Amino acid sequence: MSYRTLTYQQDELGIATIALALPEKRNAISSQMISDLLGALDQAEHGPTRVAILTGSGKAFSAGMDLDELQSVAKQTPEKNLEDARRVTQMFSRLYSFPKPLIAAVNGSAIAGGCGIATLADFTISVPEAKFGYTEVKLGFLPAIVAVFLRRRLGDKHLRDLLLTGRLINAAEALRMGLITEVVPAEDLMTRAREIAKILLATSPSAIAQTKKLLLSFDHAAVRAELEAAIKANADIRSTPDFREGVAAFLEKRAPKWGED
Repeated sequence: MSYRTLTYQQDELGIATIALALPEKRNAISSQMISDLLGALDQAEHGPTRVAILTGSGKAFSAGMDLDELQSVAKQTPEKNLEDARRVTQMFSRLYSFPKPLIAAVNGSAIAGGCGIATLADFTISVPEAKFGYTEVKLGFLPAIVAVFLRRRLGDKHLRDLLLTGRLINAAEALRMGLITEVVPAEDLMTRAREIAKILLATSPSAIAQTKKLLLSFDHAAVRAELEAAIKANADIRSTPDFREGVAAFLEKRAPKWGED
């Protein structure tokens, strides 16, 4: 299969490497990238892949939503907003529930939705220079969908810290919080990702699949219910004055004027 926003490589050991490949846009998330990523994960699940590694090309892992699409979001109908929210949910859910081991090798900053992609993998290893953060509140938005999964990764205080302030943290703090698994020098990133992959290759594929299935089953019903609430919150906030102002301010590179319509 061919993809427009990422590359896919399968080796003879059973390791697939998926690389987000829009370095000129800092691997920003677009509708096309969501489609490509879902396609690549399907290819990895149904092919000879035993372990998948997800990384970025260029200086960033992913800077979040594509600016061209961000500009049009504030003008969409409620129906279109709901459709988009469900599509984003599909991507995050797929990453979170992927039946084979998934390793994120974070080569640079992972912001907003990009942070979600990076941190929902089973293992997240990062270069020291990377920054992490859920910056949505700075745009009058909210990380509703990823929060459903993130609250199962972090303690409540860390979760509120990241989501309410929208601040960026470095790799060392992300490791301390439990947001990522390991920090390695940039020159060792892919080598370390493959080392972890080879450890996983020595295990039983069926036991790995059953373990992941079991872990997901513990709160499957709760996740589904929370996602429905998150989808509605994600779609609803797109119609608010604060969201329109936040997007406009971001695109115009100025401070937002909250509360002014």
